Amino acid sequence: MSDPDLNHAREALARLEHLVVQDIFFTETAGYADVILPASACPEKTGTFTNTDRRVQLGRQAIQPPGDARQDLWIIQQIAKRLGLIWPEQSPEQVFTEIRKAVPSMAGMTWSRLETEQSLTYPLREEGAPGEPIIFQDTFPTDDSLGRFVPTEYRPASELPDADYPFVLITGRQLEHWHTGSMTRRATVLNALEPVPTVSMHPDNLDDLGIGSGDYIKVESRRGGISARARADAGLQRQTVFMAFCYYEAAANLLTNPALDPIGKIPEFKFCAVRVAPAGEEDPATARRREEMA
Repeated sequence: MSDPDLNHAREALARLEHLVVQDIFFTETAGYADVILPASACPEKTGTFTNTDRRVQLGRQAIQPPGDARQDLWIIQQIAKRLGLIWPEQSPEQVFTEIRKAVPSMAGMTWSRLETEQSLTYPLREEGAPGEPIIFQDTFPTDDSLGRFVPTEYRPASELPDADYPFVLITGRQLEHWHTGSMTRRATVLNALEPVPTVSMHPDNLDDLGIGSGDYIKVESRRGGISARARADAGLQRQTVFMAFCYYEAAANLLTNPALDPIGKIPEFKFCAVRVAPAGEEDPATARRREEMA
């Protein structure tokens, strides 16, 4: 669901000789799996979480995994065992100790301290050190201890709007559904707030196209087309279209451009040319996918 070229991703998954998916829900990816291993969710296991702010937090198991679900660590250990590998059975604490040995910036973190303080921030190289919530306070790790600023030139997107595709499609997340919606769309309260895919556009653009808020519209790029309900949003810039990419039944990334930025090698998720037209009614393929989700 999050790949910049869903057609390519789906074809690649379908051609695999054997695909194993380990997850807590039957996701869209799991639909291509030969074997599905039911894993454990956050409240069902003990372990550490490392955030992008370098904070390591301890999570404690509160409930047992349901049904045939198993602890993630147990699943990995059992796979190794059945492959003939001699892996000792380890606890989450023992695994964390191994991580400390492999990651110098976390060497000073101890399990017992996490149990007491709940979270620690690296770099924390020596036991008892306070850690560094803010790094590079005085110097940078360069030869002259200074940061480097590199000028860059503006480069337009690889696909710009034209007469055939006059709108810019922007994809992203929405408040109620995180990322691909694999968990939030299964949360009854959140899904009740945002149950169906929508296409947000400036009211002026909707008026120009003779489309009312709530009408079905079709959005097409050079790679595919989907249909969803229109939503007026005066906060959007004119000639732009916004869609969340969490809806399987109207997957926005069927439209996006997989072209890579020449420097960062990042796909152009947030910019591609599309055209919009009234759909009259819901596209049959979209309706079928929506019914499957229900």
